[in-house]
Amino acid sequence: MITKLQSWGNSQGVRLPKSLLGRLQLETGTSVEVELSPKGDAIILRPIRNAAPIRGRHRIEDLAAAMPANYATVETPWGSEGGEVW
Repeated sequence: MITKLQSWGNSQGVRLPKSLLGRLQLETGTSVEVELSPKGDAIILRPIRNAAPIRGRHRIEDLAAAMPANYATVETPWGSEGGEVW
């Protein structure tokens, strides 16, 4: 199968065909782990089977608790576009 990277907001994504997802028993909202292959030449997606699908509204406390322990914020210098006074 050949597909293309597509822009979604500030990210890039790949659409996975329904037939492939069906063979892997994955559905919309399934949590997946994303990592590089040992050689660094491929992307590996592994479903997290015990995680509940993400649907509906979320509490900020639950989302924060699900963040990785080594998560670090990054400040982005956006600059200014007009006569903003900060």
